[in-house]
Amino acid sequence: MNSDLQILHDASTWQQGQVVEVTIDNLSDRGDGVGRYQGRAVFVPDTVTGDRVRIRLVKVKRDYAHGKVLELLDSSPHRVRPSCIVADKCGGCQWQHIDYPYQLEAKQSQVREALARIGGLPELDILPTLGTTSLGYRNKSTYPLKRSTTGQVQAGYYQKSSHLLVNLNQCPVQDSRLNPLLAEIKKDLQAQGWSIYDEPKHQGRLRHLSLRIGRETGEMLLTLISTSPDLQGLPAQAEEWMAKYPGLVGVMINVNSQRGNVIFGQESRCVAGRAYLREEFAGLQWEIPADTFFQVHPEAAASMLTIIQERLQLTGSEFLLDAYCGIGTFTLPLAKVVNRAIGLEIQATAVHQAQRNADLNHIENVSFQEGKVETLLPNLDSTPDVVLLDPPRQGCDRQVLDTILRQQPPCLVYISCKPSTLARDLGILTQGGYTVDFVQPVDFFPQTAHVETVAFLTKD
Repeated sequence: MNSDLQILHDASTWQQGQVVEVTIDNLSDRGDGVGRYQGRAVFVPDTVTGDRVRIRLVKVKRDYAHGKVLELLDSSPHRVRPSCIVADKCGGCQWQHIDYPYQLEAKQSQVREALARIGGLPELDILPTLGTTSLGYRNKSTYPLKRSTTGQVQAGYYQKSSHLLVNLNQCPVQDSRLNPLLAEIKKDLQAQGWSIYDEPKHQGRLRHLSLRIGRETGEMLLTLISTSPDLQGLPAQAEEWMAKYPGLVGVMINVNSQRGNVIFGQESRCVAGRAYLREEFAGLQWEIPADTFFQVHPEAAASMLTIIQERLQLTGSEFLLDAYCGIGTFTLPLAKVVNRAIGLEIQATAVHQAQRNADLNHIENVSFQEGKVETLLPNLDSTPDVVLLDPPRQGCDRQVLDTILRQQPPCLVYISCKPSTLARDLGILTQGGYTVDFVQPVDFFPQTAHVETVAFLTKD
């Protein structure tokens, strides 16, 4: 064996560049396999529970290390061939090499471990993760743009833990109807000769290509994110795209001239067609702009909504509050079966769109307020019967939780996309007198380590 592949067994050895063998016995919440070497954790991407691998230690700390697979010695029974030919390089998915039933099991374990370790709630019964369509599910994909070393326009996702672009012509997790656009639009961008943004130099125009589709309607939006709206020939090119792709209902340009990794800027302009697509969700009609948040897996969102409706057993007399309501994805369906509903949302454009969608569906018992939840919640005219919390990944602001504990609404529904912050917040709420009755993980993001969870709490 080559000397640099020599496996070292000295108990004091733990150094960068060292080559060791480990057996993977768990998956981390970031998607890496976890093994142990000399009693210390080693995190290894592209592995799964049951793999035995030879790895190189690439980042070493006192109590843990990160490793890179050199050789798969024994394959896990949960290992499968990925659907994507660049799955081992692309950072868009972490788990295409893992069979789907085990993905669901791992996500249930992720939620259970977070609630026990962080929330101090080891006795909770975490239901099995509700599975969904595992491929071709994404209704929106946003691709960074780069030029290759030969000058070709590329679009894709970054390699894991890098800013090296993996060029894609199709993606197995996005709606397959978007694939022809991804492959062909790059050619048109190349032919137009528009400059491509260089992030380190903060030079060039085009930064991202964003594609969105209505899963039920098939209507599509195409958005170019640029440092400037002035792209010579764009109106004519947009009309060509509209004529070429029958499902395309609008071409947009979004302006983001700021440094950093925020994708969309504050200004969007419609170049051709209209600035939104139409969609059907939960028996309602929706207008969804290109830069507005809407669940990327609507079938999974519909499954979660059904769980919420069945669990709450609403009678029509309730006052419901939806904090962090977005464009009303859950607010509006639930408003139809309560007496009164209010949605709180910090983004003005989302509030406007939520009200527009309420009007579109003739839902008159709902109103939306713009502002921070922690500011608006204490000023409600009465205590809600049901509070729906769907915060961003960082969870609820502590002021929000303190206000809830003062107001003591009888029923809380907490939707979370990050188990660790869900666990933290549920720990605070249970210490304040709430009981967690029901925890259901739902797979909103198949082929990745992310998991959505809905928890139901009642006042003791």
